[in-house]
Amino acid sequence: MKALIQRVSEGQVSIHHQIRSSIGKGLVILLGITQDDGMEDIQWLSRKIVNLRIFNDDAGLMNRSLLEIGGDILLISQFTLYASVKKGNRPSFIRAARPEIAIPLYEQAIAQLEADLGKKIGVGEFGADMQVSLTNDGPVTIMIDTKEKE
Repeated sequence: MKALIQRVSEGQVSIHHQIRSSIGKGLVILLGITQDDGMEDIQWLSRKIVNLRIFNDDAGLMNRSLLEIGGDILLISQFTLYASVKKGNRPSFIRAARPEIAIPLYEQAIAQLEADLGKKIGVGEFGADMQVSLTNDGPVTIMIDTKEKE
């Protein structure tokens, strides 16, 4: 499982020109799921995300977590995080999980993040053509791969 995490002052996702979800200060997370991901990946990633100290404290240092600031999450499914461009110029998405595997994992990730954060999160729609807009604060953008826990 891969998560591209962006610290934002605001973010929203629209589908067919209708706003589906919007957030204020918090994180916009693009989530890629591969065929060998499971509940252990979800639990580890969720705890990492809500406790990641990437928000400024009073001294201007990245020392506060999403939980500490009461921030929001906007979670967007993003199979293209598993794109491979090793051969040719057209990306291959063979490592991305098929919908029958990815949808239940995406739904479990939503539930786990809501449980760990203690409130509802904003979401997109799996497989939909979405328009995501955000104001990256910093900018701060971090990639986390659950297969590369260090």
